Amino acid sequence: MILNSKIKVLIVDDSALVRQTLKKELEKNPIIDITGAAPDAYFARDMIAKNKPDVILLDIEMPRMDGITFLRKLMQSYPIPTIIVSSLTRQNTELALEAMRCGAVDVISKPSEAYSVDEVIPMLIEKIKMASLVNVQKIHKQATQTIPVVLPKITSFVATTNRILVIGSSTGGTVALEKLLPTLPKNIPGMLIVQHIPPGFSKTFADRLNTISDVRVKEAENGDSVVIGQVLIAPGNRHMYLKRDGARYEVRLGDEEPLFHQRPSVELLFNSVAEQAGKSAVGILLTGMGVDGAQGLLNMRNAGARTIAQDEASSVVWGMPGKAVELGAAEFVLPLNEIVPKALELLK
Repeated sequence: MILNSKIKVLIVDDSALVRQTLKKELEKNPIIDITGAAPDAYFARDMIAKNKPDVILLDIEMPRMDGITFLRKLMQSYPIPTIIVSSLTRQNTELALEAMRCGAVDVISKPSEAYSVDEVIPMLIEKIKMASLVNVQKIHKQATQTIPVVLPKITSFVATTNRILVIGSSTGGTVALEKLLPTLPKNIPGMLIVQHIPPGFSKTFADRLNTISDVRVKEAENGDSVVIGQVLIAPGNRHMYLKRDGARYEVRLGDEEPLFHQRPSVELLFNSVAEQAGKSAVGILLTGMGVDGAQGLLNMRNAGARTIAQDEASSVVWGMPGKAVELGAAEFVLPLNEIVPKALELLK
């Protein structure tokens, strides 16, 4: 998709009010063309055949066929970049993350009392632009494949070195992280992750990673210590920074303005790691649209940290890691299955 042409969007939601609101607000943007608004999957199927949309906005809870079932069928027969537009409930956040494992590009909260139309629509427009550029077949392929990982024989890390591992990711990152974290050893040095994810979804995502990994994974809270065997995920809509307090590291959360349209921002985390940890850190930039984290990874490398970027072939979108490579920020450029072994080697 070329961004100076119209992006054809299909809305699929059983709520007439949601369909009307999204259509009205999105059509104010000259780059977006709403080609249809379907109340369920069966109407959507006919509209897809007729209008051939570039991007689908999909609800989860719908009559006759739920959004997850529809998405699975869509990805198998006619893959189209799909953004989940979901009400913010515990069940829906779990289902939305399941949808991303099935091939959805991104997820966003519906307008509600907590998130106004004025807040949601600008974010949704950016996600639509991003989704129109995504190779959705690559997302579906990665989500359904097991990546072989051969780990180096490392039995322990030296605690006194205060080593730290940081990861930044965006589009395609939830699936990538679900592949990587289960391969981590229990005694991995303290680890911080910024994944671009909406408010309310980050805790569910952290809980999911915790259930499939040997390490402890949790949504970060202000003042959390960075300790061996624990992974902290930045909360949606809050920046996360590394701070050194004497002989230990901890995280601080902030509500500063978004950077590169993102909060949390990979860039801000990486910059803080460059300043606070320097050569004691290893930084990894995974798949994602845009440039968030690329300059920060370079700052880490200039401060003595070891740095890795995911390669183009295994990335869903080679935006963030591609920019890092362009800047000379990445010491190593590796496919997804080689990243953890290299990181463990560098952390020794």
